This record gives sequence, structure tokens and C-alpha cells, in this order.
Amino acid sequence: MDENDKIPYDDKDINRATRCLKAMSHPLRLKILCVLGSQPMSVQDIVEQVGTSQSNVSQHLAILRDKGILDFKKEANFVYYFITDERVIHLIQMMRTVFCES
Repeated sequence: MDENDKIPYDDKDINRATRCLKAMSHPLRLKILCVLGSQPMSVQDIVEQVGTSQSNVSQHLAILRDKGILDFKKEANFVYYFITDERVIHLIQMMRTVFCES
């Protein structure tokens, strides 16, 4: 491979990927992202799906939101979380295929 064949990498993209992967590396946060997939879910639904306390889930949701992976919307008395970046949804789907299907 010569100088002209090198793939240019944007540092902004590399930094975004690094932040995202670090945030996803915690087992509970990865489980939350797998549960969410491409559909918004209420905090209570997430708690029921992942099987831990609401305070624990809320702490991890805040981290994922802080890293720009999740956002939320309020409807009446409910807060719904969703994955903001289609690339993260695609990554979760690929990880399911690679690690979760036999």
C-alpha cells in the first residue's frame, strides 16, 4: 500500500467512536442499548427488561445521554429514551449477530 492508498481518518470520527465504544463497554449499558434497539422505551420498561433497580438504570441512562448516545422525550408522566445515532443501532444489530446468534 503506498501513500495514495491510505484511507483518511477524521479525528472527529475516531474520537466519537472511542467515546461511544467506551460508554457501551459496561455490561448494563450494553444491555440497555440492546433492549432499546430502534424503539423508544420508558424508563420503567427498561428497568423491567434489564432486571435491576430504577436508580441503577437511571445512572447508566445519564452516562449514555451524556456521551450523546441516547436522548429522551417526555410524554405526560413518562420519559422515553431512544438511541440518537442510526450507526449505534446498526452496531448493536451487528453485535447481536456476531455474539448472540449461534
